[in-house]
Amino acid sequence: MKILRRLYEWVLHWAYTPYGSPALFLLAFSEASFFPVPPDVLLMVLSISKPRRSLYYALLCTLGSVLGGMFGFYLGLNFWEIAKDILFNYIDQGTFENVRAYFQQYEAWAVAVAGFTPIPYKVFTISAGFFRVDFTVFVVASLLSRGARFFIISTLLYFFGERVKLFIDRYFNLLTIVFVILLIGGFLAVRYVLR
Repeated sequence: MKILRRLYEWVLHWAYTPYGSPALFLLAFSEASFFPVPPDVLLMVLSISKPRRSLYYALLCTLGSVLGGMFGFYLGLNFWEIAKDILFNYIDQGTFENVRAYFQQYEAWAVAVAGFTPIPYKVFTISAGFFRVDFTVFVVASLLSRGARFFIISTLLYFFGERVKLFIDRYFNLLTIVFVILLIGGFLAVRYVLR
């Protein structure tokens, strides 16, 4: 726990250096494939400190995360012996089997939901490669879900600043559940209309 706290503080310190933007990109990239601290924390601090650049930070975070997800996919696809060591630091074998079932049943939806929720995204990026999910579907679902997550945070911070950060910190899990319900409801509505 102390190690995670130190990592968290180390991540936040980058917001107060001239290297905040590259650090955000690299953090988003690495979190999508192996690093434990999510980029949201640095994204929030940067967006609060420079609200006019908050959408730029969201774009940087999205691109880093999607490229990192592609790297995680590549690891799962081609370097399973290395990738499984990363993966099983976050989940156990039973959870891995559940992830397999989600991919078999929902493929793109599993990636989209994982990209937005507090579930470690690397679990799904590495698993998607191992289960040979369609790469184009994976990238599109990642781009939409990660982009939605980071742009919503940055837009709220642009308009409401510190107040919204406190609200997001306090209700992040509840907000995620609400978003997932709305996302699934939207997909079902589209599916019903297109029948």
